[in-house]
Amino acid sequence: MQPLRIFSIIPKLPPALDPLWFLAHNYWFAWNNDIEDLFSDIDPELWLQSYKNPVWMLNHVPQERYDELAEDTYYKNRLSMQVESLSRYLAAPSPFKFEDVPAGQPAIAYFSLEFGVSLCLPIYSGGLGILAGDHLKSASDLNVPLVGIGLAYAQGYFRQYMTPDGWQQERYPDYDFEQMPMQIATTPSGEPAVVHLSIGDKPLAAQLWEAKVGRISLFLLDTNIAANPPEFRAITARLYGGNLEMRLWQEILLGIGGIKALHLLGLKAQVVHMNEGHSAFAGLERVRLLMKQDDLPFEVALEVAASGSIFTTHTPVPAGNDRFPPALMQQYFERYSKDMGLAFKVFLGLGREDPRNDNEEFCMTVLALKLSRFNNGVSLLHGKVSRKMWHKIWPQFPVVDVPIGAITNGTHAPTWVAPEMGSLYDRYLGSNWREDVDTPRVWRMAANIPDMEIWRTHEHRRARLVDFVRQRMYAQLLSRGARTKELQAVESILNPEALTIGFARRFATYKRARLIMQDMDGLKRVISDKNRPVQFVFAGKAHPQDNGGKQLMKEIINLCREPEFRNSMVFIEDYDMEIAAHLISGCDVWLNNPRRPLEACGTSGMKAMFNGVLQFSTLDGWWDEAWKSDNSLGWAIGKGEDYEDPGYQDQVELQTLYKVLESDIIPDFYERGRGTLPMAWVKRMKAALVEFGPRFHSNRMVQDYLDTAYIPACRNHQNLYRDNFAPARALSEWRMTIMTKWGELKVRDVETAKEDTLYVGQSVNVTARAYIADIPAEHVRLEIYVGQLGQDNTFANRKLLPMVPTGEPQDGWQTYRGTLDADEAGRFGFTVRAIPVHPLLPSSHSLGLVQWAE
Repeated sequence: MQPLRIFSIIPKLPPALDPLWFLAHNYWFAWNNDIEDLFSDIDPELWLQSYKNPVWMLNHVPQERYDELAEDTYYKNRLSMQVESLSRYLAAPSPFKFEDVPAGQPAIAYFSLEFGVSLCLPIYSGGLGILAGDHLKSASDLNVPLVGIGLAYAQGYFRQYMTPDGWQQERYPDYDFEQMPMQIATTPSGEPAVVHLSIGDKPLAAQLWEAKVGRISLFLLDTNIAANPPEFRAITARLYGGNLEMRLWQEILLGIGGIKALHLLGLKAQVVHMNEGHSAFAGLERVRLLMKQDDLPFEVALEVAASGSIFTTHTPVPAGNDRFPPALMQQYFERYSKDMGLAFKVFLGLGREDPRNDNEEFCMTVLALKLSRFNNGVSLLHGKVSRKMWHKIWPQFPVVDVPIGAITNGTHAPTWVAPEMGSLYDRYLGSNWREDVDTPRVWRMAANIPDMEIWRTHEHRRARLVDFVRQRMYAQLLSRGARTKELQAVESILNPEALTIGFARRFATYKRARLIMQDMDGLKRVISDKNRPVQFVFAGKAHPQDNGGKQLMKEIINLCREPEFRNSMVFIEDYDMEIAAHLISGCDVWLNNPRRPLEACGTSGMKAMFNGVLQFSTLDGWWDEAWKSDNSLGWAIGKGEDYEDPGYQDQVELQTLYKVLESDIIPDFYERGRGTLPMAWVKRMKAALVEFGPRFHSNRMVQDYLDTAYIPACRNHQNLYRDNFAPARALSEWRMTIMTKWGELKVRDVETAKEDTLYVGQSVNVTARAYIADIPAEHVRLEIYVGQLGQDNTFANRKLLPMVPTGEPQDGWQTYRGTLDADEAGRFGFTVRAIPVHPLLPSSHSLGLVQWAE
């Protein structure tokens, strides 16, 4: 039997408390401790039970409690202060003026398959989603005109529990979006926003939800509505759930549906940022709409769309780059490609490294790279790895010239700094550390924090972590029906004064969670030392289909349960943002030992750093560019070498791990100088904050995107739009001409000084002749390509020096001249190259064209 009518019953807040709804419906509370305290003080147990969800909690607080608070003058004053603070925050004008972007309109749309904004918005799985959430928060703090686009998963990512033998199991709770800090999005006319698109030849509808993340709107597509058949309603059931076909459906919804959502909402974002390849269909839909709505040829539409697109790749692991068989793509995109006027083989070529290989699968990363003019990895090392990984797309270039740059990730400090540490920063750094204004100056003041204060604050966080672990372990054991004796033993788990090492992340095999356990004698030695005890806290999840990761986890859990280890090694189930917050602020050392170079960045260590936790990591991701060889900021595992034999790599780095742990880390922690203070340890804590605070804050990251991608992309996009796309048409025509004529271009007769030896400081003139035929000289750039040589006479690095044309072309030949400066000693070589240039082309490398001197 179905009800005749459905209605919601909500508590009636006294008028003085009604502003709580205003605070509850903006995720600003996720990085504002004062607002979180307002909700927690209503009912601390209910707050934790709600997963820190203020909307759910307000709907479940007894009316009597509201009546009490309505008479509490102190509480009402605190509420008024926070409402005023949020109102002032939201009303501040943006300092960024994007040309031709109307007031109130976003300049950038940020697409991601997952977002880690808050514990109570469970649409994230790990680092990629947390990074996306931090990106939105920093965009909000900096007041960047940006909106987010994602999916609303009815069951989110899985919740984890373990069988008695330690094997991961997954459960999927159903979430009620009406009980979350989000609301149905509406169109400009006030109607509920419902996007309509097609999956193959079948219609699909998606309801839009809006979540306020400070000043940023995050729009989430939801297919779990009555208009869809059951199989389509399941598209937004689970993050990373289902088979390959379901993944394709989700990515169609995110990319194509996301672009349609922007149009439906009247949002005219000129720049699209695709966070990982999952959203690459957004670039494709932009091209299609330009063709249909503006009557542009495919080549012109692609140039316009790509000029305003940014793509960030996050993984050097092949499994992290989605690929779909040609037959599956044909099933869902043959009609789409015909609608674009493309032969299906040409369409498939957009997602292939080699468009001529009919057997190659369609890769979302390749599609995103080809549909963007601004591509980047997420650390300097990852940028280098990505250029090598995707070299086949630009085979004419040396790897170093592949057009994939690097913007190192950052983490949102106000979200991840523990309240006690935040109060310490407020006193000695000022409130600017939260706003990230003039960061180098602000974080330099961390050196002024008294040693005793920062150490006592950290010790308090370690004790809090031990209490938290014991509570979680008690709950874990209770849920498995443990006996009284086992429950009582929880009180002896961990030592609040012992050196505590944390390892928490996704349990993928390349992250080598068991590395430290491959030397059991060493492990027993460090944890059994009564005078200098060491303990470990593990947490993490394996993908539901990753049995290798699950096996690693099982082995660790079973080891933690053995009598000689169970008080010094623990595994906490159901890793999420709450557990992460306790670990990154309560551990002394953050252990990270992925197999280099497979960790793209690794932002968990940054979060720990902001809490004074020291790093102990392989030289991969961000730590490769952050670590200093004197160990003044933390410690390295290995020397940053790449190995062909994984087994040998494990053996070498395992030896280094224990050597550094026993020779440096443990002695430094327990070497107490004045009173009970580990002077060298505290010095490192403060030095890391001074050095890393401004470098690895997500505000710096977003500012880098603004300077190197968002603002240039918006400018380029607008330039191509002008005069009814006349510049875009001209650029497309020029591109086709250059592609046709470039093969005729030749570079010859390179001349320079005859000496084989130069002295530092000496300059040498270089001349060359280029046959440019009827290509205008201003569209050809000659460069001296110079750098140190490796043992095989290839360039170990390179520098580009401009050459200028001299005189007039003669029979199609143009002479160029440049200067080579010998500014450092070594074994160097040079050559000369020609590349095409155009004032409307953001990167000359994007064409993949080059001619080298013969």
